[in-house]
Amino acid sequence: MANLELRQVGKWYGNYEAIKSVDLSIADREFVVFVGPSGCGKTTLLRMIAGLEEITSGDLLIDGVHANAVPPDKRGLAMVFQSYALYPHMTVAQNMGFALKMAGMPRAEIDAKVGEAARVLQLEPVLGRKPRMLSGGQRQRVAIGRAIVRNPKGFLFDEPLSNLDAALRVQMRIELVKLHQALAATMIYVTHDQIEAMTMADRIVVLNRGIVEQVGTPLNLYHRPANLFVAGFIGSPKMNFFPGRVQRADASQVVLALAGGETFIVPGPESPPAVGTELTLGVRPEHFEMAAQGPLAGTVDVVEHLGVETLVYVRLASGAIVIVRTDDLSRVRVGENVSLALRAGRASLFDSSGAALFHAMPE
Repeated sequence: MANLELRQVGKWYGNYEAIKSVDLSIADREFVVFVGPSGCGKTTLLRMIAGLEEITSGDLLIDGVHANAVPPDKRGLAMVFQSYALYPHMTVAQNMGFALKMAGMPRAEIDAKVGEAARVLQLEPVLGRKPRMLSGGQRQRVAIGRAIVRNPKGFLFDEPLSNLDAALRVQMRIELVKLHQALAATMIYVTHDQIEAMTMADRIVVLNRGIVEQVGTPLNLYHRPANLFVAGFIGSPKMNFFPGRVQRADASQVVLALAGGETFIVPGPESPPAVGTELTLGVRPEHFEMAAQGPLAGTVDVVEHLGVETLVYVRLASGAIVIVRTDDLSRVRVGENVSLALRAGRASLFDSSGAALFHAMPE
């Protein structure tokens, strides 16, 4: 399988810098997900690794070999695109084995490779069908099978589930994770859906405007975001943010006066910020709780009952909306006045540049 290393990799389109000096190492058999909003450069970076986009600057190494000038078909990587791109006049077996046939591989060897891929992907019952007779999930598995038969060093996935409905996406996520375990292969997966990233990845690479904002495990990014962008992007619903100013601070706690006049006491860093420092308080929706008395007070705007949990949207006097995640037994009603408090002081602090200053980690 494949180890990949990107050293100061950049991409320019004329005067526009799409990828900005990316340094990244991907270990053999690792499942890495590139995630970020539309236009952040994640697909461009994937295509540069595949050889479908030229690397303007920097170096790409595959198993220690410089690969910038290596043609796509010689890199040992197989790409699965957002579109299935199956030949409608061919059967599943013919679609999966077509590249091998064009390479002049003997028929018996093609059949063996297609049969093994079909077994792994549970496509054996439909090998004789044509694409029009398949479901969306089956078509996507055929596209993956077409990559598997090539026995690549690594797999590159470009938003492969975006054309599927919600239920099928969940099913295919599980199947892709199981496939990664079965093949013990290096996989790089691009998505704009941070839930896909959280549930599938060994590590997540968060991109924003061509810059890698943070690389880490899903839980590390969730509990210890490097900056406001990552904190706001990773997690659904996103983290609540409150600008404020330090009133008092020592090595154990920070007293923060919010813009609306409320005061929060939160755990603080070992090196306390100076009085008057502008900070942003970040609180995950599940780290708020309804309280008889709390530093925040407002009126319930919306209640979303999701079965196992309830999301409560509270409008503060300032007009800001706070999202609270609570259990499914919540009896709060729209129009009700509520107070909010932190659960055991769970919070994050960010400095004026947006960089993380401190995280109160959950147990």
